[in-house]
Amino acid sequence: MMKEFRQKLRSFCSKEDGTVTVQFVYMVPIYIGVFLASAELGIMSMRYAFLERSLDLAVRDIRLSTGFTPTHDQLVAQICNQAAVIPNCTDNLSLQMIERDPRNWQDLPAASTCGTLGAANPDIDPVLRFDNGDANELMFLRACATVNAVFPGAIFRPITLLNAEGEYALVVENVFVQEPR
Repeated sequence: MMKEFRQKLRSFCSKEDGTVTVQFVYMVPIYIGVFLASAELGIMSMRYAFLERSLDLAVRDIRLSTGFTPTHDQLVAQICNQAAVIPNCTDNLSLQMIERDPRNWQDLPAASTCGTLGAANPDIDPVLRFDNGDANELMFLRACATVNAVFPGAIFRPITLLNAEGEYALVVENVFVQEPR
């Protein structure tokens, strides 16, 4: 009886059937995770590029439109019209515009605080500081948008992950000089 059991055990251990299945089970989740992470980072890069381009276009309009100083809401609307790939842009975009003296330089404030804005968290004021500035003044403009992750369960989450809901921050900065009016 014991001899037959040992023979069956040896026969079972010497078979190589199913070894590819074991490797498949180990490797496929890793490949899927890398694929989802690369897709997430690609979407994040596309959203960042759209936000940066739309901020550049808005700053160009501010510089070239002498006599026109947009309000915070007008500037947010103008940026969000150009940045079509950012969902709920008007609710999730915060702007910070500060004037700086190039002859008496002071360090810029740390990165803007952007979180879940709008109706979800009314305690956060999206406008940290918004000074339109006068003619020939150096202006610093920072836009921050919070965006939900497309694949929150991916292996490599974005480095800029903000909170437990899977939102990450896209922060874009621009510097320009106000033209004379």
